[in-house]
Amino acid sequence: MAYSEDHIALAAEYALGTLDAEERAQVETMMAVDSEFAALVQAWQFRLGPLNQMVGLVEPRPVVWDNIKAAIGPTSAPQAPLVLPETPATTVTPPPITDDPEFGSAFDPEPAQSPEPRRLPEARPPRVIFDERNVTALTGRVKRWRGIASAATAIAAALLITLGLQIYKPDALPNAIRPKPRIQTVEVKTPAPALTPSAQYVALLQGPNGGPAFIMTIDGATKNFTVRKVGAPSEPGKSFELWLISDKLPQPRSLGVIGADDFTARPVLSGYDPDVINGATYAVTVEQAGGSPNGQPTSAPIFTGKLIETVPGASGSPPR
Repeated sequence: MAYSEDHIALAAEYALGTLDAEERAQVETMMAVDSEFAALVQAWQFRLGPLNQMVGLVEPRPVVWDNIKAAIGPTSAPQAPLVLPETPATTVTPPPITDDPEFGSAFDPEPAQSPEPRRLPEARPPRVIFDERNVTALTGRVKRWRGIASAATAIAAALLITLGLQIYKPDALPNAIRPKPRIQTVEVKTPAPALTPSAQYVALLQGPNGGPAFIMTIDGATKNFTVRKVGAPSEPGKSFELWLISDKLPQPRSLGVIGADDFTARPVLSGYDPDVINGATYAVTVEQAGGSPNGQPTSAPIFTGKLIETVPGASGSPPR
């Protein structure tokens, strides 16, 4: 489990012994329920253990003991002095003294000299040098950790407040950090104007007998025309060709071969003036297959007709 710097500093101060009673009780409770935190405290105790060996023994002054007795108060009955139990003395019977033939009698007038006892060197306690710089450095490090944690908390709170103001009340922020307004472009599509109906023109192309052979329709706006075959019989090897005949033109103009289908559409009238289109005579001749070879009619027209307006335009103007 990853612990914060506050937990690590708390474990170090507990091992150092600088916590008060309430904080020590809190650490001991955490050690009882969290084995990993207890291991962390033991690691700090192992690191800081040599500091206890660096501190020498100090004999307290006599006034300290007097103050302790005064704080405890006098007792109602004097306490009896402690008496240690006596160990029974053991009687040692010396061995009988006998004369030694080699060394003589034990009662010789010259007493034997006893050897001098050997004195052991006095054991001196090792000299302990206490360096206060280690404790001062550790205390300063703990204070620095707490300062860093407090600064990080303040920065996070400031960022949270700034973010809230940017979302809910951006006008309260300075111009340097105020969010720029978003510009959204909206495309509005306007409906297309309604088409104005154009004028329609029709020419009935009929023969001498009076029956309609072709119906020619012209759109006044586009000048496109459509020719519908009604009653003209087709001749094998021949083609019907449409012509525009006007007194404003020097000679007839071909508008193309009429196809074998019922409808034939052509855009060739776009190059003519409206007056020419409206006043012209439209004629159909019978030509060889594929149309006139020289661009001029090779036979007399068999079907003719002129335009009439069937559907007026918005302004009633002729095709342009």
